[in-house]
Amino acid sequence: MAAALLANVLYSTGFVLEKRALTSMPSVSVRSPARLLKQVISSPLWIGGSLALAAGFGAQLAVYRTLPIAAAQGIFVSGLVLLLLLSAKLLGEQTSGRERYAVGAILAALLMVVLSLREGSDTVSRSAPVPLVLAVCLPSLAAGVLLYGSAERRARHRHRLPTTGVEYGVAVGLLYGVSSLAIKGVSSYLTTEGLGSALLDLLGSPYPYLLLFTGVFGLVMSQAALQRCRASLIVPVCTTVTALFTAVLGTLAFGEPLPEEPLRLALRIAGTALAVSVLLAMPKHDPRPDPPAQPPTPTKELTS
Repeated sequence: MAAALLANVLYSTGFVLEKRALTSMPSVSVRSPARLLKQVISSPLWIGGSLALAAGFGAQLAVYRTLPIAAAQGIFVSGLVLLLLLSAKLLGEQTSGRERYAVGAILAALLMVVLSLREGSDTVSRSAPVPLVLAVCLPSLAAGVLLYGSAERRARHRHRLPTTGVEYGVAVGLLYGVSSLAIKGVSSYLTTEGLGSALLDLLGSPYPYLLLFTGVFGLVMSQAALQRCRASLIVPVCTTVTALFTAVLGTLAFGEPLPEEPLRLALRIAGTALAVSVLLAMPKHDPRPDPPAQPPTPTKELTS
């Protein structure tokens, strides 16, 4: 539990620091990844945010060794409250009433998932069949990249309303969901005995390569999306997609059984359904900003 709460603080701080650094940079693009990386690594503020995210990754490894996947995701998403506070305080971002209600509903949905857990009766799985992991992860990676490309093409249309970032958040969330499953897989190889053989076994699994792909593509895609959209919206969407993906597909892939009691099962299914419905109902565009007021035109005085 302590590691999960620490991961929340580190992830929220990291995203906000990266967003603040990106706002002062020239426009970045996924079409020029080398230029994007050159820009971001030259910013001490961005590097600080990245180190916070990397530390959150380490805390996440510890969580997956001690908590079921669904429970871990429920705790991770509770960090959205901290993220909203930090984005309002440090970035000056204001969310609309509809967006605040949506985030509140997401938190309620994931609280339902947490309430569906029972200590001592939920199994923490250590492994998953490799073909099943690939069958879950590869189509999800393709869907995330395709959705991001589609959002980029629509955003380039001059007369479109400014996007809130929902599509970007879903796309990046799919990649981070795969990354989360890969972290869960890596955690199963962490052992204090037979370190050499464990490392060889890990390299023979798909998890390091899934982490490498999602790390590179997720970094490039998330930075461009963060610069274009509000962190207070894109990060909650991304986090929710990641949590749902990991809790539902990860539970199935790693064989962590669903609750047998009807009430707990209903809570888990209803929480998942509520979170998905909120995502579908969230606004896709920000209102167009009002044009600046024009100064009154001076009138010529009539002369007799």
